[in-house]
Amino acid sequence: MSATLPVGFTVRLNRDVRVEDDGAALAGGFPTRVLYLTEAARTMIVDRTVRATDQGTELLAQRLLDAGMADPVLDQLPAARSDELTVVVPVRDRPEALDRLLASIDPRMRVIVVDDCSVGPAAVAAVAAAYSAELVVLPENLGPAGARNAGLACVSTPYVAFIDSDMVLDPDTLPLVLRHFADPRVALVAPRIMGLMEEGANWIGRYEDARSSLDLGRYPSMVRPLSRVAWLPAACMVARVEALGAGFGLGMRVAEDVDLVWRLAEEGWRIRYEPGVRARHEHRVHLIPWLGRKAFYGTGAYQLGQRHPGNVAPAVFAPWTAVLVLVVLAQKPWSAPAALALAGIATARIARRLRRSRHPVRVSARLTANGVVSSLFQASELLLRHWWPVAAIGCLLSPRMRRATLAAALVDAGIELARTDARLDPARFAVLRRLDDLAYGAGVWFGVIRGRSPRALIPRIIRTHHTR
Repeated sequence: MSATLPVGFTVRLNRDVRVEDDGAALAGGFPTRVLYLTEAARTMIVDRTVRATDQGTELLAQRLLDAGMADPVLDQLPAARSDELTVVVPVRDRPEALDRLLASIDPRMRVIVVDDCSVGPAAVAAVAAAYSAELVVLPENLGPAGARNAGLACVSTPYVAFIDSDMVLDPDTLPLVLRHFADPRVALVAPRIMGLMEEGANWIGRYEDARSSLDLGRYPSMVRPLSRVAWLPAACMVARVEALGAGFGLGMRVAEDVDLVWRLAEEGWRIRYEPGVRARHEHRVHLIPWLGRKAFYGTGAYQLGQRHPGNVAPAVFAPWTAVLVLVVLAQKPWSAPAALALAGIATARIARRLRRSRHPVRVSARLTANGVVSSLFQASELLLRHWWPVAAIGCLLSPRMRRATLAAALVDAGIELARTDARLDPARFAVLRRLDDLAYGAGVWFGVIRGRSPRALIPRIIRTHHTR
């Protein structure tokens, strides 16, 4: 298949990209870089968009996509044919939820329901029959990954949608997601997953509606390991069948979606997150099941560490940002001037690489500031989420650790509350935010201890390159 974008394919610079030097350079992307443009390329960007109309604009659009600097403009992508898609629904019991999901799927689409060894198979079969869905019955429970693979083996269309039974689709969810496959290098796309909110929802329901683990945010993004959006939930995703091979990892009952995304990224496919399209999920809203699910997600970090050792790091630092974090955590009288000195040295070193820039110091200062903010947020997440057992012991022994952890918790809760517009007061949001992190972190530690490998707890130090 040709990897060329079709004529008319339009991309828009994403919100994190800054136009520098009067349009001669772009700063942003993943990893963060400065991209210098030729005079011809500068004229191809109009109102932050590039429309592929010839070889030059097509190559520029490709380069911006690969750099993580631009996203496809959804409403300008060509419509896809619904008969090229098969929907696979793994289910174990829950016939009422299955009925609700199937009612939300276009009846013209082919649907395969995979019964993963239900206790009451007759009820599942009756719902599938009511919607004329094909039924595959598994003789033993394989888990969602195995059930999806069984459905995938029956697919003959170019695209497949994996939809969990506790989901509900909007009428345009699948048609809009399918548009992304106009890019022949796209293997996987997922919409934004929101909650099925009910009137009078409790604390957890309102928190999950705003801060669910399945909700990857309001901005479109490429999906790559260690990037801002590093995975997609298999609760609702659409894939190019030829890219999947045998499908999800054999034997995986958690983090199988992350594993699939990372394998496809390693093979050079593009993976997209599209929040302009939405689907709804029935979140857990009772405390013990909710905490259990968060911990279950955390246990997947160990398996990912075995399969993708370079991608599972809980934080990624450049050498200078790692030192800066340690300096800040020391909370000594010299910490502030030392941190400023480190940032100044980093700014100067980056500026030396930006010789083609008209304002190298200004551009490098912005890049340095972004690095400082990112590293401090990641350090905060380590204290509150992945390393919380160590932080808890440290709080018992050290006033500095108590101050650092308290400051991290307050700042994190405040930023997340503002970012998500949760319908909760700050106190209850902060409590649930910390329980969320504690449960996930406990799952990570459980997996690490059981597997006798600390890989999922060790940050990664990488050298960055800023020019291109």
